Amino acid sequence: MRGIAGYGVYVPHWRLDRKSLATALGAPSGSGTRSVAGYDEDTTSLGVEAARAALRAAPRLAPEMLYFATALPAYLDKTNATAIHAALDLAPSAPAFDMAGAVRSGAGALRAALDARGVALAVLADIRTGLPGGADERDGGDGAAAFLCGDDSRDSPVLAEPVASASATAEFLERWRLPGEPASRQWEERFGEHVYVPLGESAVTEALKRAGVTAPSINHWVVTGPHARAARRLAGVVGATKGTVVDDLGAVIGNTGTAHAGLLLAHVLARAAPEQLIAVVSLADGCDVTVWRTTGGLAGRGSSVDAATRLEGGGQVSYANFLTWRGFLRREPPRRPDPQPPEAPPAARAEAWKFAFTGSRCQACGVRHLPPQRVCVKCHAVDRMAPERLADVPATIATFTVDRLAYSLSPPVVAAVIDFEGGGRFQCELTDVDPGAVRIGDRVAMTFRRLLTAGSVHNYFWKARPIP
Repeated sequence: MRGIAGYGVYVPHWRLDRKSLATALGAPSGSGTRSVAGYDEDTTSLGVEAARAALRAAPRLAPEMLYFATALPAYLDKTNATAIHAALDLAPSAPAFDMAGAVRSGAGALRAALDARGVALAVLADIRTGLPGGADERDGGDGAAAFLCGDDSRDSPVLAEPVASASATAEFLERWRLPGEPASRQWEERFGEHVYVPLGESAVTEALKRAGVTAPSINHWVVTGPHARAARRLAGVVGATKGTVVDDLGAVIGNTGTAHAGLLLAHVLARAAPEQLIAVVSLADGCDVTVWRTTGGLAGRGSSVDAATRLEGGGQVSYANFLTWRGFLRREPPRRPDPQPPEAPPAARAEAWKFAFTGSRCQACGVRHLPPQRVCVKCHAVDRMAPERLADVPATIATFTVDRLAYSLSPPVVAAVIDFEGGGRFQCELTDVDPGAVRIGDRVAMTFRRLLTAGSVHNYFWKARPIP
């Protein structure tokens, strides 16, 4: 039996209250909130955090292949999955591939991971942004989900197995974005509903037929896609009862595009009982349906981070800051030198430190070093170091300062000196924090972020964030 052996989700810290859209633009905006990736986050960093959660949920599994799906890749003509691969410290022999450019790539990445041999990791991430006042800005959301797929074993039992799947594909222009454009365009809503519902109905019918079940046998229906109206109508057409249709979380985090079907599947798995059927229906340039059966492995739950634990978020972002972070509002920067782009050769040489956050520990006296060193600062032993990864080691704030002059899209910058459990001191930036609420002694965890972009180069590294 092959299926999902572990999963993780990541929903960013920040939320935008939709009422702020109405206040700023004087247009109807609906109610609730949407999740917002921070100024130092992109789809790559979101994917890293979801993947870390999945690996914590199944620590005995080592991915032998990585697929990364997103509709908004941080780079074109460069593989984004390699940065995730490096941040997770995967083996060099494990290939990493992008499946990017469209929402449907999320379904493709998960299916590829299920079809692969050995342990495969599917990472789905998206940042959904539309023009100010548009439906995508209002109804979109940012987030990521990750799934470890492998064969059932005593040490790593499968939590859910695919019973059957089916797809329906057609060429039609319902949503699109040309390279370089800041937002997607969408055809009139009735057209999208007209083409999606028949495709969805045929795919669902075929999937249920292959699974040998009927619609009333499904315990949980996940019906989602960027076209919310078509998804709601399809749920009624295929016979999904109201009590079995999973909340799409639109009122809390919005629709996270490429990641959303996976995020909702993870949300269901965190609550489902063994031997239940879950139908995941994703409407995006066609329809992809998978019927899952949960197993007894769910008794121990497969995720250390459930979607619900981050649904409410931790901070409200103003509409002006939201527009600034998304590049729609250009504001006066601090009068300081512009940031310098990172250089490729030193970044490649320091990959283990820069991406995997790997320090070193002296084998002579036991002192931990960040960044890694050849010569011990305590006993001065030379080349007696062993690598030690610290990305998952918690730390405590020893001291901090609030810098209101440093260059940042979200001033002020909070810089802190942190002490890791087991030794090691490091100075870094804090993120996802209220500068006025930071205290010495606060517990923090490391998180993978994009420090800045300069010269068309993204500079990825690690920051610390408060432990909820």
